[in-house]
Amino acid sequence: MSDQGESSGLPSMVRSDDEVATEIARVHAVIEEEGRSDVTIVAVTKGFDRSAIECASRLGLTDIGENYAQELAAKLPLPDGTRAHFIGRIQRNKVRKVASAVHLWHSVSRPEVVVEIAKRSNEPRILIQVAAAGDTTKDGITPGELESMLEVARDHEVEVAGLMTIGVLGDHERTVQSFVDLNRLAEENDLRERSMGMSGDYRDALAQGATMLRLGSALFGPRANNW
Repeated sequence: MSDQGESSGLPSMVRSDDEVATEIARVHAVIEEEGRSDVTIVAVTKGFDRSAIECASRLGLTDIGENYAQELAAKLPLPDGTRAHFIGRIQRNKVRKVASAVHLWHSVSRPEVVVEIAKRSNEPRILIQVAAAGDTTKDGITPGELESMLEVARDHEVEVAGLMTIGVLGDHERTVQSFVDLNRLAEENDLRERSMGMSGDYRDALAQGATMLRLGSALFGPRANNW
C-alpha cells in the first residue's frame, strides 16, 4: 500500500476473459471448500487499465478495488452495477476527488480521515485498518485504539462496517495470527466485515473468517514491476 497516494507507470496487461473466469472459479472453489457463503471478492484493478474493471463486471464481480485516488478518478464512471472500494492509504486532501464514487473505504486508520470522509460522502461507510502485531511497516491502529476510532465515527455519523488488515510479507505464522486477531476483534465489537486476504494469502484469511478478499494478480495476472 503506497504512502504517497498516487501511482506511476504504464498499465499492466490483463488476462483474457476466459483466463480470468478460470481464476474466479478457482477462488470460488476455495470459498466453497471452507463452507462459506458470506464472502465478497473485491477485484483489485490497481495497476491495470479500465479493461480490468470491464472484464470483472462482465464476469460477475461487482466490487472493484483501487488504491490511488488519481487512478480511480481516471477510470470513472464504473460500469453499471459495480461498486468502488478504496483499499489504499488515503490522504485527507484526496478524499474529495473520489468521495462520490466510493462505496466502502478500507484502510482507514486516522481520525482526521474519518472526519473528512464524513464531510465528503453521502453515505459514508468505512473499515478501520488494524496493524498486524509488531509490523511497523504498514498503517493501522492497535486494538487498544479501536474504541476511540469507533467513537469518532459515531460522532460524525460514519458507519463502521468492519475491520481490515494486511498480512506480514514473508511471515506466514505472523500473517495467520494477524487474521486470527482481527477476526476476534471484530467479533468482540460486533463488526461484520473482515477485509483480510490478498492474492498470496487469501486461503489463510478465509480459514480465519475473512468476509472480503482483495484479489488482483490472482485474477488478472502479474503487474508490471513499477506497480
